Amino acid sequence: MPTLRGIRASILPCGRALVALSLALLLLPIDASKAWRWPWQKEESKPATQKHHTDKPVDSKLAASKPATPKAAAVKCEPAKFHLVVDVGHTKESDGAMSARNVPEFEFNLKLARRVVEKLKADGFAETRLLVTEGKARPSLIRRVAAANNSHADLFLSIHHDSVPDKMLEDWEFEGRKSHFSDRFRGHSLFVSKDNANFSASMHFAQLIGEQLKAKGLSYATQYTLPIMGKYRHELLDKDLGIYRYDHLVVLMRTSMPAVLLEAGSIINRDEEVQMASSERQNLIIDSVAAALKQYCGGARAAETASSPATNGDPAVHPP
Repeated sequence: MPTLRGIRASILPCGRALVALSLALLLLPIDASKAWRWPWQKEESKPATQKHHTDKPVDSKLAASKPATPKAAAVKCEPAKFHLVVDVGHTKESDGAMSARNVPEFEFNLKLARRVVEKLKADGFAETRLLVTEGKARPSLIRRVAAANNSHADLFLSIHHDSVPDKMLEDWEFEGRKSHFSDRFRGHSLFVSKDNANFSASMHFAQLIGEQLKAKGLSYATQYTLPIMGKYRHELLDKDLGIYRYDHLVVLMRTSMPAVLLEAGSIINRDEEVQMASSERQNLIIDSVAAALKQYCGGARAAETASSPATNGDPAVHPP
């Protein structure tokens, strides 16, 4: 039969162990203690991961009634002091896609971006700045992000024109020169990055532009959700307005201000290339951006258009 001394000796190590364990738990950080569970405690249920967009058609009315993200409140600002950077996509040395009529994308981007800046300054956004960079593609991306961040801009808009992957291209000749085209897709598109520190504001500005473009009868490009796009496939965040997710694009993820990339239209589509070169189509895009910026800055309502018309510009290409 065990003695009282023996029982006390056997209990003592267990008591010491319990005291040590209690002290250890008390010393754990609050967040770390949540990660530790007793064997009988059930693991907290994890929220279901969001499914990627499929290629099934989506009811636009349903998409419009349930936007991908809640819209941020309009920024209250003084237009004269609001600093928007309008970035010209690509460079003269690395000029982007080639149009169906052999005009580099950079020329389309530069012409449209210049007109956007002119329009915004005329509307009172005096601090709007055109950003043109030089050099090869990758280094130019780093430089344009640095320039935007160093300028302490309030908003960043990158202007581009669209094409398709090479495997979709068809051959034709224009003015005696061999060229390529794809008339399969057309339309504008908007891109934002969830890695941008101001994603909600980026999404909000993209939605405002998308609403204006839609109100003017323009349709967005739908091909980016299709498997045929391969590595260029992107998740569709707003099915009503054509806003896509492009997380790892440097100019969207590394800018310290809200950032949106606008593909104004397809220049590899032969009909739309001619439209994109026209003052009429450019005016629709320019006025859409201007009205969206006024809304973003707490100014005009969605149905209102900018007060002064966009100035006319010379076509970048000529129809066949």
